[in-house]
Amino acid sequence: MVFYHSALLLLLISLLQEPVVQTAQPGAVKFRKQFIAAESFESVGVFDVNGDKVPDLVSGSFWYEGPGYMKRHFMADSKRYGEYYDDFATIPMDLNGDKRMDFVSGGWFAEALRWHENPGSDEPWRAHTIAKTGNIETVRAWDVDGDGALELVPNTPGKPLAFYKVNAGANSDPTFTRVEVAKTHEHGLGFGDINGDGRGDFVISDGWLEAPKDPLTGSWKLHGGFSIEPASVPMIVADVNKDGLADLIAGNAHGYGLYWHEQQVDRKGKRTWVAHPIDLDHSQFHEMQWVDLNKDGQPELVTGKRYRAHNGNDPGADDNLGLYYYTWNGESFTKNIISYGPLGEGVGTGIYFSVADLRGTGRPDIIVAGKQGLYIFFNEG
Repeated sequence: MVFYHSALLLLLISLLQEPVVQTAQPGAVKFRKQFIAAESFESVGVFDVNGDKVPDLVSGSFWYEGPGYMKRHFMADSKRYGEYYDDFATIPMDLNGDKRMDFVSGGWFAEALRWHENPGSDEPWRAHTIAKTGNIETVRAWDVDGDGALELVPNTPGKPLAFYKVNAGANSDPTFTRVEVAKTHEHGLGFGDINGDGRGDFVISDGWLEAPKDPLTGSWKLHGGFSIEPASVPMIVADVNKDGLADLIAGNAHGYGLYWHEQQVDRKGKRTWVAHPIDLDHSQFHEMQWVDLNKDGQPELVTGKRYRAHNGNDPGADDNLGLYYYTWNGESFTKNIISYGPLGEGVGTGIYFSVADLRGTGRPDIIVAGKQGLYIFFNEG
């Protein structure tokens, strides 16, 4: 009898600890995989390079002409360091006001934030240094000051957290204003309104930084309450359970686990965070997006395994590759597999992927670049 109760207790504990995640659901979105290139760049952006009103893909040293994406154009050499290219983001922006889309990138090794100038021809794209920042894990663009324009935010572990306000040129080179938010931060970065005051706050691995009334000149206040290291970039800020409070979604970028962190506020205004597992079966959830894939008005979580994030030295590095989307069912997340399997069959992510409607269908497609190659997953509804 004692053994029976002990076994039952262990079973209940294990059920409480395991995430309630299914692997399929009726009406799941179907995707068609298209292989584009065997290059091992880890970032891909989507924008109209040549002005023909058709989205193109930009990844590493090349851009791929839409709508077929089989015609490849050389842009400029991307510096390689072992298995890595020093190209950890592809953020489209017209920075010099010439009506041609440029892009912003940055890298760990050169320790610099850069913009790459679209020449409007087959000439090489010129790289311009925005700032020497320290090692860049990746870069994101968010409207930090609420003026409708995007600021550039590099994740620079061990260095100050700063964002760069873009002063776009008018047929001239842009200038950039650096605004420091915190003296240091580590691996992981997010942005969103945590406390409901209408201003975007920064999320770092050991807390959140409350935005002042003037984000450009005021002081940002650090609040603790959680520790997520090494955290994904981005960490998603979203009201997952529809209780009026912003929650966090974060992956373990270099180990196992994907969680959502429920924000709770008591009657006295004390803010706490409760971690709920989404998926404990996979590792290296380094990059993610919160996007409505099936146009039902409810965003889905799109993420996957960053293949060889640390060149095979992370926990789970030899596991199968995978790309997934997770839907919130009101109580938990349901897992849907987009791609899964060994190298050559399954596809994971790199450090910066894109979601965009490539064909004008009204359905967002998923474009991933990583050390396993460049792929499009066409959303077939």
